[in-house]
Amino acid sequence: MSIKIANKIVGYEVVKEDEPVVKEEVLTDNQDRQSATIIRMTERVMRPEGMEALEGSTYKIKTPLDDHAMYVTINDIILNMGTEHEQRRPFEIFINSKNMDHFQWIVALTRLMSAVFRKGGDVTFLAEELQAVFDPRGGYFKPGGKFMPSIIADIGAVIEHHLQKIGLMEKEELSEQQQLILDQKRAEAEASDSKRTESAHDGDASYPASATLCNKCHTKAVVIMDNCATCLSCGYSKCG
Repeated sequence: MSIKIANKIVGYEVVKEDEPVVKEEVLTDNQDRQSATIIRMTERVMRPEGMEALEGSTYKIKTPLDDHAMYVTINDIILNMGTEHEQRRPFEIFINSKNMDHFQWIVALTRLMSAVFRKGGDVTFLAEELQAVFDPRGGYFKPGGKFMPSIIADIGAVIEHHLQKIGLMEKEELSEQQQLILDQKRAEAEASDSKRTESAHDGDASYPASATLCNKCHTKAVVIMDNCATCLSCGYSKCG
C-alpha cells in the first residue's frame, strides 16, 4: 500500500520491533476528548447534596370505579436558588393506593415520569399526553361535572394542576367581563329550569341539571341561552 507524502522530509528514525509505535495524532485527539466540555441543551436536574427531604404536595384521586382512593405525591426541587433564575420544578412522583389491581402499571408510570422530571427541560407535555388517554370501558364524572375519560387522564389533570401551582404552566382564566356574562347566563338558566334535580352522574348541583357536556373542558355545564350553546365553566360557545 503506497502512502503519499505531501510535506518535505526533514528527518527520519528507525523504529525497533520491541518499541511500541506512538501516534501523536491519536494521543492528541484523546486528550482533546478528555478535556472537552460537555454542553447540555437543558439543565441537569439532580437531588441537592445533603438534602434528604424535598418539598412536595399530595393529591387525592377518588373515582366511582374503585372503592379505594389513589394518593399522588409530587416532590419538587429548586434550581438556581437565590438567583434571579430561581425555579421550582418537579423531581419525582409517587402514587399509592390500597387497590393492588393497578400496582404494575402504577410503578411503571411513576418511574417513567420521575425519569422525565430528572431529565430536565420542558415536562409540561406529560400532563397533555396523559389527559388524552381514554379508557375503552368508558370514563366517569368527577364532582362538579367534569368528565374524566380514564384514571390516567385523572392523574394527568393532577400533574397539570401541580405544574400550574408551581408556575411551570399558566392557568387559563376568564376575564372579568366574560365571568360576569357567564354568571348572568347561569342565573337565567337556573331560573328557567324549574324542574332542576340533582344529577346522578355529577353528584353536584353547581350547574343546572339540564346542562350537557362541553367538548372543550369536558364539564357538564353547557346550556342553551339565546338559541346558543354556551359552557358556564370555560365560556366556550359555538356562536363565537
